[in-house]
Amino acid sequence: MDGKLHEECGVFGIRTTHDEAAGITYNALLALQHRGQEGAGIAVLRDQAILYHKDVGLVSEVFTPQVLNKIPAAHLAIGHVRYSTTGGNRKENTQPVVTEYLKGRIAISHNGNIINAAALREKLRRAGCDFNATTDSEVVSSLIAYEILQGGGFEEAIVKAAKQLRGAYTLLVLGSGDRLCALRDPSGFRPLCLGRSNHGWAVASESCALDSAGFDFLRDVQPGELITIDGRGRMSSRMALGPAKLGMCLFEYVYFARTDSVIDSLSVYEARYRMGEVLAREHPAKADVVCGVPDSGLEAAMGYAAQSGLPCVPGFVKNRYIGRSFIFPSQAQRDMAVRLKLSPLRVNVAGKRVVLVDDSIVRGTTGAKIVSSLKAAGAREVHLRISSPPFYHTCYFGTDIGDEENLIANRLSHDEITTSMGADSLGYISIEGLKSACSGCSLPFCDGCFTGRYPLDAVEQSKTQFEQ
Repeated sequence: MDGKLHEECGVFGIRTTHDEAAGITYNALLALQHRGQEGAGIAVLRDQAILYHKDVGLVSEVFTPQVLNKIPAAHLAIGHVRYSTTGGNRKENTQPVVTEYLKGRIAISHNGNIINAAALREKLRRAGCDFNATTDSEVVSSLIAYEILQGGGFEEAIVKAAKQLRGAYTLLVLGSGDRLCALRDPSGFRPLCLGRSNHGWAVASESCALDSAGFDFLRDVQPGELITIDGRGRMSSRMALGPAKLGMCLFEYVYFARTDSVIDSLSVYEARYRMGEVLAREHPAKADVVCGVPDSGLEAAMGYAAQSGLPCVPGFVKNRYIGRSFIFPSQAQRDMAVRLKLSPLRVNVAGKRVVLVDDSIVRGTTGAKIVSSLKAAGAREVHLRISSPPFYHTCYFGTDIGDEENLIANRLSHDEITTSMGADSLGYISIEGLKSACSGCSLPFCDGCFTGRYPLDAVEQSKTQFEQ
């Protein structure tokens, strides 16, 4: 309801010599809250038993002090924050997903989207598996349990299951055999990193979670790499999947990731700052000030201002306590929530020609309200600058771009979008400019939502799955 793109979740796993794995995981999930606000969960391994708590809501809502105090002391834990792109927003679809089988229990946390999940679900149903949820993550968990029962070790079952998956996934798997495994898909769609401290190991979707949990960032997990951390604190790794055509999601740097994270060797802050510099070169404007839309437009606004020589000033005061706009029961109330969240700072914009920098225009539901609020606060002109190219195509790998007819770039021309936004001019960064701003990334990019070009090993099956 906020007019932004979202993607499917953040994961964290830990092995520590302390017995406070759940509390440390809680702190890490707070740092990953931006990746999903619909549900949260933590699973711990205690005396060879997997115990867990999860529910819909924010991390602080799901894990009150009373709930946290009831979670057993443990050395191994995994956690998850969820934004739903597959399956409804209900408790059964939150993670970690815990699956019981004849030899024990496993718990998984998954970030991404499995595009052949329906076919795998049917295969497992025929093999006698039952399903309680409607997510692809439950399919992944059941598939791993099924492969364990077919014989072989815990790690081998994970690899055998992963070789059947098509799409995007970072997986954390907690087994009752006192082990934690982490796996990144062979294309590297979603980020995953490894951290170290004097009391253990951790894996996380973003390095900001390692910082919050007291771990030093060690390195990124490579596409196709399997990390295993056993109950004695020993870490091992191997390349288990691939090779495949690489495709790190380019939008991680534009919007998804937190500014203080480093993903695949590139600082998110530096990438966004450079996006602003590129925007200023590609789309200069005769203006008095530059403002960024909080939060992910702020760094690009700084870069734009530095490149153009214009002052960068706060354009809005953000009310961080208004709550999530989608909890309001009517559209009118949700529209009001947009205005309540971002209040124009009149003293900085009244009588000024403003360059307004935002990260994206997706469906066009929010941008017009933001531009209108600046003009109502007295801005003479508003020149809208966007640090991502226009969205034209569906994402098959976990970002909530569904029906392409809802994307404003497919419905309106450039001039029509400018008019609908109420802006005096509009400029999108080019795909070449965006890639140059992100040139420090150690992986090639998936830019399919902008260009229609997807990693070749997944796109045909993705299209087939969606057409079905």
